[in-house]
Amino acid sequence: MGTRSTYLVTQKRGEVVKPLMLLYFQFDGYPKGHPKEVAEWLSKGSLVNGLGLNKPEIVFNGSGCLAAQFVAKFKTEAGGQYLRPIDERGYCWEDYLYEINVDDDALTIEFACLFFRGDKTELYRGTPAGFVKMVNEGKLK
Repeated sequence: MGTRSTYLVTQKRGEVVKPLMLLYFQFDGYPKGHPKEVAEWLSKGSLVNGLGLNKPEIVFNGSGCLAAQFVAKFKTEAGGQYLRPIDERGYCWEDYLYEINVDDDALTIEFACLFFRGDKTELYRGTPAGFVKMVNEGKLK
């Protein structure tokens, strides 16, 4: 049986936060599974507003660009991951809910992990690099 999870990508502009995309993963959703890989990938990227000549290796030109690249990076074959309607978050039999909150004004990315079974306990909220550090230290498994 797989450890199911969903990733909600949101866009923040000013005080307005809008959901952009919900991606469901059927397996390996525990923190040290693919969420660690996602957080490592996010940590290596730079969020920008406009593309210049000297762009870093991984660049996200705003929240919509990040969401599209996220699907392209992790959906490589049939099965395993599925785009779901936003309102199905929490109704896909998930064990974990992950959030990638993108602030397009401040050019920041927040990563959050919630354990969903029962009471929706928040396990982590902060930078993607901080999530990776906590998993590596054994504080999130």
